[in-house]
Parts: sequence; structure tokens; C-alpha cells
Amino acid sequence: MDILETIKQRYSCRSYQNKPIEPEKLETLMEAARLAPSARNVQDWRFVIVTDAQTRRRLQHAAADQEFVGQAPVILAACSCTNKRMNLCGQPYASINVSIALEHIALAATSLGLATCWIGSFKPQSVRKILNIPTHIEIVELMTIGYAADEPKSPKRLSLDQIACHEKWNY
Repeated sequence: MDILETIKQRYSCRSYQNKPIEPEKLETLMEAARLAPSARNVQDWRFVIVTDAQTRRRLQHAAADQEFVGQAPVILAACSCTNKRMNLCGQPYASINVSIALEHIALAATSLGLATCWIGSFKPQSVRKILNIPTHIEIVELMTIGYAADEPKSPKRLSLDQIACHEKWNY
């Protein structure tokens, strides 16, 4: 599948089949993350791959009791081991670098017939305790991964002329 087709097919899945993900597919997803670019090549992303059903249920509770979170056969806790900021613009490495790696994972998952969902609604301190993540590590995001049990939903998207202009701001 070409990359634009993969991008078009990716969606936020909120219902998963009770089917484990093959180890080789998980390894491919982690390889996709490993190859992501990062600010100054710090490669600060770290992932906790959770497949244990009891731990997934505990993470579901930490993620606003969203049922599909515990239903997914894999939950990733995506973390960063740096608190650096970009020199001039001041943006944090952590959220940008980890987000790029997660989107590599999401697109690779789609190309492998898997579905994902970014989870931003979670209690970091609860996740930290459940997964024994040290306090100096930033938990950026959670992501569910699995075989979809629902149908892809294509949200309405703005047109290109609503999101991009040339040479200067003209909205």
C-alpha cells in the first residue's frame, strides 16, 4: 500500500477484536518508531508495551475508564527520557519527538492491517504507578493497538485552501 493510501485509511479505532497481535508485527511497529526522526537525534522515546489483560484493565481506569482502552490487545505507554527544549523556538523535545514516533507506529500499524488510537485522556501519575515509570520520565501519550472490530470512520476534513496558504498568512 502506498503512503498516501495508508494515511487515508488510518483512523482512531475505538473497538478491538479479542485477538493478540503477532510478535513480528509488534517488532515492526517498534522498528517504525526507532526510525523516526528526533530533535538533534536524541532518540528520547521509550515505550512500555502492555499486553497483560489485568494491567490493561488498570490502564483503562487510568484513562478515564474508556472501555476500548482495556479491550485493545496492546497499550503503549509512550514516554520521553529528556526534558530538553529546542533552542530558538522553545518547543519541548518530548512531545514532538514522541508524537512523530507514535505516528510512525500508527501508519505502520495501518499498513499491517492493525488499528490504533491516540489516548490523551489519562492520569499520568496513575500510569506511572501501574507501569513503574520513574518520575524523571515524561509520559507523553498512550496508544491502543489491535485488530479493529469497528468500521473506519472518516471525519470531515477541512479543504486544502482552509489549512495552507502561500508566502504569507492570509486567513
